[in-house]
Amino acid sequence: MNYAIIQLAGKQFKVSPDQELVIDRQSEKIGDKITVEDVLLTSDGKTVAVGSPLVKNAKVTLTVKDHVRGKKIRVATYKSKSKYRRVKGHRQEQTVVTVNKITA
Repeated sequence: MNYAIIQLAGKQFKVSPDQELVIDRQSEKIGDKITVEDVLLTSDGKTVAVGSPLVKNAKVTLTVKDHVRGKKIRVATYKSKSKYRRVKGHRQEQTVVTVNKITA
């Protein structure tokens, strides 16, 4: 099993080739390639390379597939004893990417 753990936009993701991944909105256009060099761990099924903090010469190539909005969540606020209530909705902007290649 070939996989890697990457750090992208302040979050960590376990990725493997041909996997689709939903991440926070990126500024790249649909079809653009993203190269992630913040690789924390790589594995090819036999050997595991753990970085301290990053694995040297390791890269993960991603392709932007789509820009979407996430599921709507409700945010409710209130103040006790004063009949103040507000409900707002929020939909997070997200980007769908496909993992092309893991280079270790």
